[in-house]
Amino acid sequence: MTYFNSRDIAAIAMCAALWGVLNSIFSPMVFSITHLPLLCDLIGFTILTVAVWWIRKFGAITAIGLIATIINFVLNPQALTFLGFTAAALVFDLISTLAGFNNFFKKAFNTAIIAIIISTLSAAVAGFIIGAFFMAGSALSLWGGVSGWAGLHAVGGVIGGTIGAFLVTALTSRKIAVNGQMVHGQKRSMVSGDSS
Repeated sequence: MTYFNSRDIAAIAMCAALWGVLNSIFSPMVFSITHLPLLCDLIGFTILTVAVWWIRKFGAITAIGLIATIINFVLNPQALTFLGFTAAALVFDLISTLAGFNNFFKKAFNTAIIAIIISTLSAAVAGFIIGAFFMAGSALSLWGGVSGWAGLHAVGGVIGGTIGAFLVTALTSRKIAVNGQMVHGQKRSMVSGDSS
């Protein structure tokens, strides 16, 4: 039996494509207007939170990050800053696996807290890497250097994690099956389309 089944691969491909395309189109526009790196974090960590809920396998988030990086470079070849998000996806994958998928999604409160923490830490890693390797010193000095830039990304991670947790809670409350499997003791008839 393979580690990633066809549903996992489809979810990885959809999430990576969504992240890569939305980031390469909208994030540069918002950044050029605001000079704040918030939209890239919002898009990325919202998608990663929903993806980790859907797939629940180590390596899936890293695969999403790698594929999104390729898509981003195809659409926006000069955007080397996305490599920070490639590393952030690996951090997100590691921490969410260590937290345990059952703990992560056991209750809506757990989902919100863990998603925000993981997204914030991962976004800070992305911001640190981007600030240390890809930002001009004059731009960094406006925001307090590399640590200030990491902090701005962390704020975007809080926003993305919050939105992702909200979406996961909404999907769970609608009794959406995770990767074709029942969640929290759902009955099969609820997923198959019967409504009562």
